[in-house]
Order: sequence, then structure tokens, then C-alpha cells
Amino acid sequence: MARAWQHPFLNVFRYFRVDEWKRSAKEGDVAVVTDKTLKGAVYRIRGSVSAANYIQLPKTSTQSLGLTGRYLYVLFRPLPSKHFVIHLDVSTEDGQVIRVSFSNLFKEFKSTATWLQFPFILEAGTLQRGLVGLAAAGPRWTCLQLDLQDILLVYLNRRYHHLKGIRLCASLLVRNLYTSDLCFQPAVTGTQGTKLPLTPMPREMAFPVPKGESWHDRYIHVRFPSDRLKVPSELTQESRSPPEAVLLGPGPVASSKAVRNSVSPVVQMLGPTASGQAPWAPRPFREVSLTREHPEASSGDGPSVKAPKPFPKVSLSRGRSEASNTEGPLEPWAQAEASDVHTAAAGTHVLTHESAEMEESAQVPVALEDAGSCKRFLPDPVLRLKGVIGFGGHSTRQAVWTADGAAVVYPCHSVIIVLLVDTREQRFFLGHTDKVSALALDGGSSLLASAQAGAPSMMRLWDFQTGGCLSLFRSPMHAVCSLSFADRGALLCGVGKDRHGRTMVVAWGTGQVGLGGKVVVLAKALTDCDIQAFRVACFDETRMASCGQGSVLLWRLRGGVLRSCPVDLGENHVLYFTDLAFKQAQDGCQETSATMLFVCSRSGHVLEIDCQRVVVKCARRLLPARTPGGPRPQKQTFSSGPGIAISSLSVSPAVCAVGSEDGYLRLWPLDFSSVLLEAEHEGPVSSVCVSPDGLRVLSTTSSGYLGFLDTPSRVYRVLARSHTAPVLALATEQRRGQLATVSQDRTIRIWDLATLQQLYDFTSSEEAPCAVAFHPTRPTLFCGFSSGAVRSFSLEAAEALVEHKCHRGAVTGLIATPDGRLLFSACCQGSLAQYSCADPQCRILRVAADVVCPDAPARPSALAVSGDGCLLAFVGPSRHTVTVMGSASLDELLRVGVGTLDPASGRLDSAVAVCFGPVALGHLLVSTSSNRVVVLDAASGHIVRELPGVHPGPCPSLAVSEDACFLLMAAGRAVKVWDYVTKASPGPQVYIGHSEPVQAVTFSPDQHQVLSAGDAIFLWDILATTESEQSFPGGPPACEAGPGTGQLEDAESRAGGLPQEPVPKPSPASPPRLDICARPPKGGDGTRDTSNLGTPRTTCLASHKAFMLAKGTSPPTPSGKRRRLHLKAVVGYSGNGRSNMVWRPDTGFFAYTCGRLVVVEDLHSGAQQLWPGHPAEISTLALSHSAQVLASASGGSSVAAHCQIRIWDVSGGLCQHLISHHSTSVLALAFSPDDRLLVTLGGHGDHTLTLWSMATCDLVSSTCLPEPAYSVAFNPWGAGEFTCVGQGAVTFWLLQQHGADTSLQVHREPVPEAVGAGELTSLCYGAPPLLYCGTSSGQVCVWDTSASRCFLAWEADNSGIGLLLFSSFRLVSGCNTGRLRLWAVGAVSDLRRRKGSGARSSSVLMERELVLDGAVVSASFDDSVDMGIVGTTAGTLWFVSWAEGTSTRLISGHRSKVNEVVFSPGESHCATCSEDGSVRVWSLASMELVIQFQVLNQSCLCLAWSPPCCGRPKQQRLAAGYGDGSLRIFSVSRTAMELKMHPHTAALTAVAFSTDGQTVLSGDKDGLVAVSHPCTGMTFRVLSDHQSAPISTIDVTRKECGDLGVEGTDLWLAASGDQRVSVWASNWLRNRCELVDWLSFPTPAATETQGQLPPSLAAFCPWDGALLMYVGPGVYKEVIIYNLCQKQVVEKIPLPFFAMSLSLSLGTRLLAIGFAECMLRLVDCATGTTQDFAGHDNAVHLCRFTPSARLLFTAACNEILVWEVASG
Repeated sequence: MARAWQHPFLNVFRYFRVDEWKRSAKEGDVAVVTDKTLKGAVYRIRGSVSAANYIQLPKTSTQSLGLTGRYLYVLFRPLPSKHFVIHLDVSTEDGQVIRVSFSNLFKEFKSTATWLQFPFILEAGTLQRGLVGLAAAGPRWTCLQLDLQDILLVYLNRRYHHLKGIRLCASLLVRNLYTSDLCFQPAVTGTQGTKLPLTPMPREMAFPVPKGESWHDRYIHVRFPSDRLKVPSELTQESRSPPEAVLLGPGPVASSKAVRNSVSPVVQMLGPTASGQAPWAPRPFREVSLTREHPEASSGDGPSVKAPKPFPKVSLSRGRSEASNTEGPLEPWAQAEASDVHTAAAGTHVLTHESAEMEESAQVPVALEDAGSCKRFLPDPVLRLKGVIGFGGHSTRQAVWTADGAAVVYPCHSVIIVLLVDTREQRFFLGHTDKVSALALDGGSSLLASAQAGAPSMMRLWDFQTGGCLSLFRSPMHAVCSLSFADRGALLCGVGKDRHGRTMVVAWGTGQVGLGGKVVVLAKALTDCDIQAFRVACFDETRMASCGQGSVLLWRLRGGVLRSCPVDLGENHVLYFTDLAFKQAQDGCQETSATMLFVCSRSGHVLEIDCQRVVVKCARRLLPARTPGGPRPQKQTFSSGPGIAISSLSVSPAVCAVGSEDGYLRLWPLDFSSVLLEAEHEGPVSSVCVSPDGLRVLSTTSSGYLGFLDTPSRVYRVLARSHTAPVLALATEQRRGQLATVSQDRTIRIWDLATLQQLYDFTSSEEAPCAVAFHPTRPTLFCGFSSGAVRSFSLEAAEALVEHKCHRGAVTGLIATPDGRLLFSACCQGSLAQYSCADPQCRILRVAADVVCPDAPARPSALAVSGDGCLLAFVGPSRHTVTVMGSASLDELLRVGVGTLDPASGRLDSAVAVCFGPVALGHLLVSTSSNRVVVLDAASGHIVRELPGVHPGPCPSLAVSEDACFLLMAAGRAVKVWDYVTKASPGPQVYIGHSEPVQAVTFSPDQHQVLSAGDAIFLWDILATTESEQSFPGGPPACEAGPGTGQLEDAESRAGGLPQEPVPKPSPASPPRLDICARPPKGGDGTRDTSNLGTPRTTCLASHKAFMLAKGTSPPTPSGKRRRLHLKAVVGYSGNGRSNMVWRPDTGFFAYTCGRLVVVEDLHSGAQQLWPGHPAEISTLALSHSAQVLASASGGSSVAAHCQIRIWDVSGGLCQHLISHHSTSVLALAFSPDDRLLVTLGGHGDHTLTLWSMATCDLVSSTCLPEPAYSVAFNPWGAGEFTCVGQGAVTFWLLQQHGADTSLQVHREPVPEAVGAGELTSLCYGAPPLLYCGTSSGQVCVWDTSASRCFLAWEADNSGIGLLLFSSFRLVSGCNTGRLRLWAVGAVSDLRRRKGSGARSSSVLMERELVLDGAVVSASFDDSVDMGIVGTTAGTLWFVSWAEGTSTRLISGHRSKVNEVVFSPGESHCATCSEDGSVRVWSLASMELVIQFQVLNQSCLCLAWSPPCCGRPKQQRLAAGYGDGSLRIFSVSRTAMELKMHPHTAALTAVAFSTDGQTVLSGDKDGLVAVSHPCTGMTFRVLSDHQSAPISTIDVTRKECGDLGVEGTDLWLAASGDQRVSVWASNWLRNRCELVDWLSFPTPAATETQGQLPPSLAAFCPWDGALLMYVGPGVYKEVIIYNLCQKQVVEKIPLPFFAMSLSLSLGTRLLAIGFAECMLRLVDCATGTTQDFAGHDNAVHLCRFTPSARLLFTAACNEILVWEVASG
């Protein structure tokens, strides 16, 4: 009865008498106004700050509304172009108060244990889908219906009890609030409610609707959560009305149709065109019809398709090969089809050529050129496609088996390739003009369907056996992402996006295509669900299934209509589903089990769904396999544990194959009880596909690998590898028949021309390769890089030979003379270098400056050498001239002005590429920017001939065959072949197939083939020119263009004999892979000898990418040996930087620095991207206004003479440019408002201010300042104006352009004496024309920039102001004491007009204040300054909310040196201690801070975690030693200090638990070792054997010590700073402790270690208890391995430096060693190999393996790096 007074509904405003404001409260601009639409009084809440303008019920937060109604109805209207916020405080049954907020200020859904934030997105029904955030220009009254019970149940799994409080914040109009247990339908009147099973809205709550109008035309209804989150039988259709509303949560973004699957409100405002729709009454459905359309069949024979002019007339389809066009006329570029390309005039060809038997089968779109009546040259065609190197292009998810399992079908950009897996023979499907986005093969391998990217998406239907195109038609979708055939091929389904961006499903009938019929659309449907995968069922061709984010839909085609039915996922509705597969029936029998559907997700869940009952039968979560000997996994909850991120799955009758983002292909039984087989790949697995016989599993990766796992033999075979970005240049080698390519993916790859298989893979993460060349006679490769380096590599020894750094800019050309004596390189700064290659150690002979055209892009034809090696040609010294030099002397022999070649052209021409013809002809070919190719006499420079109009654009690459028969030309996306002998220029043959511009063309060394490179690498056969072949009309069909068996055998016999093993496990070996050393030169000649880097090994494992960081100091990995460490995460933030954190609220981009790394972190998932490259600690960051470019600056170092400034591409995470000018440090960076300029400010002795052009990254201006400056900023509302502040003055700068010249006008204005500031430390621009400056004394002064005067100053703090930010008339100031203050400065603009005493500081009001843990050094806030992120010198990043007055720790690191890292026994947590006195416990999975124990005014120097066999296994303890000699015991489970004892008088330096956890051993600075009880605090033994030398290490292990001649259960050692190690056997329960051994090592002279001795470290070998390892200062830099049983040193491992830290792993037999030289070395004790890693900015004084050896923690000062350890 307590709730009866609230039934059937409650008028909240009336009950609480809001108009009296006694039981409610108002703040700010709240008023009662009359609304014309509702014709009544409403409350208007407005104001620029939502938190300061609101209505609150009840009046105070200590009171409660006590409203128990399940539904809350909010009748409101947002104000145009304003933000609003609605806060609800909801109480649960267990007394917890949850805040639920809705706002168009939020960009995405956020959730914590006590707060749910839902973005309220308003859209217009037109194409303006980007209007997210602000209310639409004409928002309508909205009925927001909130199901409070379901909100808490779905998102927090809590039970709703009552509504405690409501706060309505600006800016909005509100009519009233209502609560009820009934679900009202606002659009249903009382009359309609009697006829329908619905509850109409009460008259008191209803909006008025004029007679004859629709409710939905005037108002909006938002119901949240949507009914999709409930059982399907409860689905309603209220959202089908034109104006919909859906809230955005962790689900798919709503489209412009009815949104039923989303979980958050998108309010859509339809335009005038939608206002005339009739009203619609909702009714419940079990199966929702999304879109109902009748199939549209093409009329008659279809339109007459002709090639548009000026193309010559082409014979189109013949016989039954007719294009079916179901969507109206095609675009002109897609209308031309040719079944026989030889009917084209003038020898213009497409990439495919058909024989006489294939005339009727192929239809290929061609772009023909009108060659007039020119005679064709023979043979015609002269080229035939033989092979393609590449995979993917648009996506790497498209790869399928043929029905017999003998071949694989996959796309390579615009070409579809069929690869026979046994013979590696290729055949091709050619005709697409853009990248293939989807393909599907029917069950009998008779029909192949493909779609290409681009709008509209063109689709093709192929006869798979013959390779002919049966139909070309346009899809109703603008982008097709998935295709699926029915098993018999009569039905084809596709998924994509329509022109509005909505997801569309289309079903085509393809059964009549093979009989001469057309492709017809059977049905189309629109859905608001996200679809990642779509499959037609194998048991019923009318049934389909799809999955995506938060949804699994079952589809059915019946009566020309596609309908979908959602599967009730229960708690699984939050999962992101990635792929699905139907269970295969065994022996061809359609069993009941065949109706089962498997669906996988990114979180590792696999759902088994019964398609007949539409229920989830079983839900499993796949976890990584447990390592042998590792801890047993605990029971995993629904969302806990490191699940496998599954990207694809495929099912056979016996097994299920899954591919995951961790790079593994795993085979599971159908009950998923255990992993049967797994193969590791180099990159994330994109797709998997089980062959029809179930014996082979095809897999693809996002890194461009295609291969399959043969399950009977457990061998993995790589079928194809590919560059992941366009190829820039190529080079060929004759003796071994090899091809080298460089790509934008920063790799250099070596291929075997005979087999098209990859042999080597060079990788550089620091710099991009630009040019490549082979040595003609030796197995040596030369490569030029964007840094200006030129390196040579030995392909036999798999090592780097030499590096030259004589160029200052990117290398644009690289070429060797035919005899191999000389090598030439050119760079973009105009320099030309000559090298002697007579011996393997290539050396520089000459460097000529300003001879090559500067700023020229890297091109394969940038340099040219004549066939006899005597002449060198290039474009330069300007782009209008071509220079010919003697190759040996570099004497200029000829200079030709290209601009004077054609006086009638009327414009000055420029050269693009050069190429020498055969020596006998003496020709030099030059391609120009006016689309000509000019043939010159190389001796005189006279014009021999000219090929005008060769292509609409310049040709970047040219090549002439050695017999002077053919001229090759890269012409856009085509390859053109000219008859070079015939002077009449009969016109070229054109070969298309590339989807991107061709970058390079060349002839093979034997002149029998042609190579073209762009998006992929095409290999073409040059057909013989015999008389019989000239009379033959064409070559073999394109689909049979691959080499036969005999050809392959011959090709294999010509291979170089290098290893060609596949990449992923379990295959044992892989081709050698070389790393690229990016270290700058050492020495004056710019040369660094790398020949002593060690002998490489000849095998490698699956993943072999080198991890290269800042210095590029990682030496070449031995023969492709993969890197054992991969940097996973960093812990901490560099608090000693300044403005070294950026956050963009609108895009979510968040980046900060930690040491020399740029860390890009996802604020929601915590996932990190690490951008290495800087050689020293990064001091500052700047993000461009477009958020596309990030600039980072670091200080000087021993590696780089100047400070590095790196320019990063935000989207790709790659460093695009590297600039340097400042000598010591960079204090500030700032982008101009248009992002065209970057200003940099030097500091600490380098008082220079520089301007850089972001278009070219060239230095525009550099100015030396008379005094230090501390901050700089561009004027956001003044073109070319910026200001810097420093000691006692403000300097105003004006940038002026005078043509190509740039000048700076400077005006310096001293600070008035009234301000009394010694130094100005920070600045920011305010409202025009104001400038705010902070001072070192805590004042803020305001300047009028138009008058250059300071008119106001006030004391903002009592210490220096290090940061100022302004937006929305609010100013944020941060000071050195950690105070962050928010100021209201709206009245300051009026004060500048006053004179004298009129400008009072009292006009500035402080709104809020927060105190943080250190000086404020960086901050970023949103536009309204309501929320932001702030960084402090304590190494903490705080999330600040001014509205709530709270600060939340986001990123937290130690502020001082980290002294120890220890791990919990279960490896779920780790703990760190620091000199700042804190002990911090972190979650190992997320690296989030869990617990912190802080001791003030003390340094925590050592730490230990109690072992698992302690008396209380669940009670985990930490023992921490401090500088005052105290030892504290902390309970992790109870989060409290249990005990404090003082076993020492000096600082503790080492601590360890005994193996049973009942004893603590501690060592101090004086050399004493104390043995104590952690429960009682009693110290019962003190050992003084090491007295006078500090104890550096105590290590304890469990061992029966009988074989050592002593008794004891524990074996422990202590190492001291005097190079002594004592080994003891103990049994503390019996109070026994005996000395086992005493080791002393010689002490080196002080000069050997620069006067500072490294620590003495020792540890027991975990895989052999008789061994002990020691590192420390000694005569030699080495690791000493001592055998306790033999009492002697058994092995020594040499080191490059003295070790600073040491750690050993158990399972992998790895040894990690840190050095003071910022380097980490990993030693594989099983194989004896070593690998070095860089990444830290300081001495690596700590390294620790986790117990399972999966992770390695390293520390340098206060920064912690977390590395993943790859298995051996």
C-alpha cells in the first residue's frame, strides 16, 4: 500500500510544488515561460555552464524523492545549439546510489560502478549525419521514457529500488516529470488504446496534437533501454515512426531508419520531406520485417551498352555472356566491356587476353585510347601476365578453398587469383577497376561472385571453371563488405552500406545466369544492427545468419521479403561478435545438429546457437593454453580472464578452427575441451577457412600472409606474402634471379623471381626505405633511407656491412654501374654521392652538393647509368635541366635544358625521369611534366625523336630493353609498351590491372619478363616474336597464365638455394630476415663498420620482426631470428616534461610521454600504442588543430648532436618527418591555427625560436632571442601572429610573406612595474584581443594585444604559474604548488576599455579550486572547460571535473627511482617500491594501480612478496625495507600494515622471504644480514660476514642440501658491494644455518668503471639448482656461472658493458641484463644467442621476469617498461 499513492502515475512537479521552491532548488537562469507548441507554461533552464544552471529535486542531496515507479517520463525540449545534462540518482535494493546521466555533451557511453553516462545524440533526417553533440537547429519536444529497472539490470546487474534525486541542467525547456509502473505509448490516444493491446498516454501527460496531424510529425519519443534488450516476444514497433530516438551505449550507432538494436538515444530530426507520412499504430511482432521490396528484374534485354566517346567502338558481350544491370544504367567507366580485346583498335589492350576458344566467356572493362589509324606492332599482345606477388588490398579477410580443396581463391587489390597449393600455379580473374572488397564461391566451385570497392559498388559473376565473366551489374549498395553463396549457387546474398550509411542486406537470384539469364534482386532489407559476418545456411538456402556488435540475427527469405529475428543473447548482448559458421553435418546427412550455429567474439566467447529454437545453447570462453608447469587457471567469470580475441572461425564436422588477434590459429574439438593444434603467425589472424576434406586450414593475417596448416603432418605452408602498403621501387639481380622491393610499410623484401616466394625481409621502424639496388656481381644489397643513410647488406652472411651518412635528406635515387665498381646515391637536398664498391666494405669517394634537383621525390628513374657504365644522368641542378656526367670523374659532360626543347609549348617544362637506351644507340630518354617522352642523343643533347601525349600524367619510371625493341612506361595505373624501333610511333599497347598508380617498371635480367610494381608486383612474360606467334591472335587465356609444371621445375632449378620455409608455427624455419640498423655514424667519414656483429644463425621461428627503438641500436638479428621481446606497455608519466600530454575530447585522442616514448592510450580500454624513436627523453608535445599531426621534441643526446623533433601521423602512428635545429632542449611547440607552421622554442642555453613549414618540414626562420623565453603560442584569431614570454617582457611576432621570402616583425613590450613580475612563465590567448600571462610570482596579467599594453593583473596564487588555459570565458591556472584554479573572466573584456583604476582585479572571480599532488606541467580541457586531464611533476595524470569538483587518477607512476618489482604467486598482481616512500600494488592484466602504501619522509629501498606455501595461502604479505632501517610487513588482502620492526640501524638494501614464508631475511647498507619472524617481529639471528660492504642481493631457493655436504631445506645467498658472495644452507625451524661456499671476485681499478662501481648481483639458476650466476665489477665485463657442486666456474658469458641489473627466467632459460648505457640484453642460455633492446632513457637498473616468464619488467629511474616474452 505504500506505493498506491504513486499509481497509476505521479506528477513530480506538482507533488513537490516546484513553483514554490521549498522542496526543490533552482540555480542560475531558471524561469517560467510560455511555449507556443504546448500552449502552456514550461520551465526554461539556460546558461553557458550546465553545472551552474539547474533545477534539483529534492532540495538537498541528503533528502530523497522516494519515487518507486519503474518508468520515468521526462517531457523536455533541448535548446538549439546548446548542451544539456540530465542527472538521475537511483537507489538500488542494497542501498547503493547510482548516478545515471544523459547529455548531448557526452561523446560515447561510459560506465563505472556508481555512474552511467549515456550520450544523447541529435541527428537531422537529411544526410547531415555528423551533427553529433549539439542540439539540432530545430529540436522538437521529446518524451524521454526511461526504464530505470532495466537500466540498472542491464548495465550494472543491480536491482532498482527507488528514484532518489533528479537534476535538470542547462540548456533545455522542461514541461514536467512523471513516474509510473505502466508503459505508456505517447502516440496512442485513448480511442486507439481500446482497439490495440497498448496503454495510451494519460491526457495530463500527453502532448497536444492538432486535428489531422500526426503525433510523430510534431514530437519525438525516446524509449530507453530499447526493447531489443528484452526477449523477442516483447518487441514493439514504436520506433518505426519517422522521428526516432535511440540512446548510444555500448552497441551499434543508430542509423537513420528505425532503431531497434541500439542501447542509447539518437534523436533524429526529419526534414520537411518526411512530414507528410501517415500516422502508424505500433503492434508487436516476433519477426521484424525490416524492409519490404519486390524484386526488380531488368527490363527486356537491358540497355544498349556502348563505349563512350572518344573510345573506339568495342564489341560487347557475345552469346550468353551479357551483363545484367539491375540498378539502371552503369557509369561510363563501367559500361565498356570486351569479350575479345583484340577487337580494340591500335593495339590497346587490357590485362587479360583471350584465345579463340574463350571468346565468349570473358568480359573486361577497358579504358581504351583512340590511337587513330596507327598501325599496331606485333606480337599483339606482347605481354602476358604470369604471376602476381601480393594479397589483400581492401581487406585480408577474403580467402576461400575450392570445392576439391586443391586451390585457394583470394583477391590481390583488383585481381582475383586462384592458386593451386601443390604446384603454386596461378590463374587470374581480371576486370575489376578498383580493389576487390568481397568475394564468394558456391559449393560446387562453378560460380564466383566478387564486388569492388568504391561507390557505387560494381559486382561481377564469373564462370569459375572457364574464368569468363557471366554478368556485370551494379549493386544497390555503395559499399559491399561481405558476400555469401547458397551451396547450389542459385542464391547470392551481400551485406554493405547504402548511400546514407545504413546497413543493407540484398539477396540476388543467380540460378539463371549460367543459362543466359540475368542476375535479379530477390529482396532487400535495411537493418540498424551492425553486421560483421553473414552466411547462408547449409541446411536451408532460404535461411541466413548474421552477427555484429551486440547482436546475432537469423534471417529468412520468404515471399520476396527478407526478415530477421534476433537471438536472445542474455548477458552476451554486450559482446562484439566477429564471425559465424554453421555446423557441418557428417557424411552429407542433414542432421538436427546441422542447424547449430557457432558465433565468436572479440572477447573470446564462442556461442553455440540452436537455429530452430532461436536460443543460445551454450556459451564458452576460450582461454590461452596453460604453459606446462604453470599455475592452474582459476575459474573464469563471464568477463574476467585474458580471453582470446577471436577474429574468425570455421567449422568442419570434427573440429572448429579459430583465428585470433594474438596471431594464433587454433584447432579445437567441437566441445572446445582443449586445443588440438595451434600455429603462431607474425601478425593478427584475419580469417580462417577449413578445407572441404577437413585436413587443411587456411589462414590469413593482417600483415599480408596467406598460408595453410596441414593437420595430418602438422606443417604450416606459406602460400603468399605481401607488402601492406604500395611498393615504391624495385631492383633485380641476375645471378640469383632475385627481386628487391621497398614499400611504404617500411620493409625491404627480397623475392625469388622463379617461384615468386619471399627470401628476405628487412624491417626498419625508425626510418623509411626509399631506394634499393643490387650489386651486379656480389650478393650485396644497397638501400637508401629517408634519414639520408645508405646501407649495404650481405645476403650470404645475413649481416649489415657498412653504413654511410653523407646525405642530409631522404635518398631519392640509388644505382650501381653494370660492372659493380661504382655506386651512386642522390638525396632530396640536392647532393650526389659516389662510392667505390670494389671490396665488400663500400667507401665514399666523392660527395657533390647542389647538383641534383632538390625536393624531388624518390623515383626508380631518378638516376640512370649507361650500359657501359661510363655515363651518369639525372635531373638537376634544377627540375628544368638534365645533366650527364662521367661516372668515374663526375665531370659534367652535358647539360640539357628541358624547358627549351619545345619552344611552341608556351610553358617551361620540367624533367621527371631519365633512362639510358642501349649503348649502341647512345640514347637518353627523358619523361617530362608535359606528358612527353623525349629521346636525346646522349653525346650532343640533340633531340632524336619525341613521343608526345604518352599519358595524361607524368611517367615516373622508364625502361628500354637491351635489344632496343620495347620501351616500358609507368603510366598511371597502367603499363604501356611501345615499339621502340619503329620511328613512326605506332602507338602503345596498354596493360591494366593495377588498382593504384604504377611506381616502377623494369625488365628482368634475362630480358624475358617485365616487372611492374605499385599496389602489388606483377610479373609479365614477353611473348616470343617468331612468325608463327605473330600470326596467332592471342596468347593462352588469362586464367591459365601461370607457369605449368615444367616451368616450375625449371624455375626451382634456377633458385638461389636459400631457405624458403614458411612463417607460422609449427613449421621449423623461415627465410632469413635482416634488421636495419638506424644508428647515426660514428667517426668523421660518415662510415660505420658493422662487420663484427656476430655470426648469424640460419633458422628462425614464426615471428621475426625486429623491435627497434629510439637509437636503433638493435643489431642485426642473426639470420632472421625473431625478436624475443616485444614492448607491451609502460607504467608512468614523465612529470619532468612540460606540455607533454595532449587530449582531444571530440576525437578521443590521448597521448603523453614516458621517457623517450610517446604513449597513445585508449582511455576506455587502457590499450596502449607506443611510438618509439627519440634518442633522449621527450620534453614536450603539440597536437595540430586538425588532430592529424603530432609533434614531439626530445633533448640532445650522445647519439644525436641536436634535439630531435618528430612529426607523427596520428592515424597511422608513423613518424613522417624528423627535424632538428636546437642544440640543448626544446621547451615548447605550437602549431599555427591553419596547421601550416610549427614554432619551436629552445631553452637552457639555446635561446632560439624557429619556424617550420609543415608542408615540407623545411626551416622557415630561426631567431636568437636576447633572453630566455619559456612559452610560445599562436594567436588563434590573428593570421601570422604569435607571442612568446620570458624574463620581464612579452614579445609579439608578426609573420609576413613576400613571395617566397618570409620575414618576422618583432615588438618587445616590458612588463609594467606595477605587476612586479620578474619572469613570465606561461601564456594563453583569451577572447579577442586579450592575452593572459602567468608569472613566477603567482600573478596573472592581461594584455590588450591590439594596443600592446597590460591593463589588468591579479594574484592568482602564491607560487609560479606554470600553465594557463582559456575557453568559454573561463581561465584555468596551474601553479608549482599543485593548485589548479578555475576563474570566471567574462568581465575582463569590458575592463580593457577602462583607464586607470577602472580595471579592478575584483572583476575576476575564482569558481573552483583543486589541489593535486605536484606542480602542474600539462593540461587539456574540453571547449566548455568542464572536464579535462592534468599532468603533474609527481608523474600523475588526473581527470578533472569542475562540475563535480573532483579529480580522478588516470595515470600514476612513481615520482622517484623504482627500486624493486615483485610478483604475487598467482601472477595476478605485481608490487613496486620507490624512493618516494611508496609501495604500490598493480593489477598485472591492466597495469592499473590497486593499492598504495605510503610512508612519509622515507625511501623504500627493497621489497619481497611472500611465497604461496605460507601458512595462510590466502593471506599475501609484502615485506618492505626502508632507509631508516625499519622493515614493514603489509597485508595485501586486508590493505593494512601488520607489523613494523627495526632489525637494522642502517638503511635496508635487500629483503627476501624464506621458501615457507615464515622467515624474513634482510640486508643493510653496513653489510649485516638479519633473520626475523614476520609474525612476531623478533630478530633471532644476525650475520656479519659481509660487514662494511652493503648487501646488494639476497636470493632464496628451495633445495635439499645433502649433496652439498650440509643440512637444510633452503639454500640462500647474499652478495655485497665488495664483490663477495656467500652461499648458505638453512633450516630456520630448527634454527640451523651453515655456510656452503664463499666466493670473492677481483675488484677492478677505478678507471675501468669511471670511478663508480656497478652493483654486485648474484642469483641461483632456476633450471639447474647447482649453478649460480654472478655479475659485477671485475677485470672483464662478463656473466660468471659457478657450479656449487664442482666448486668452480664452469662458464663465462661476455658482455659489452658492466651489468646494472640481472634476472633469470625458469621455463625459457633466458637471462636478462640491464646496462647503464640504456640497453637491455637478452641471453638465451639454451642456444647461446643474444639480443639487445633499447627503449629506456636512463640506466636500466632493474629487470625482473614474472614467475611464468611471460613478461619482463625493466626500470630506469622512475619509468617502468613491460615487455612480452616470446616463446623460443
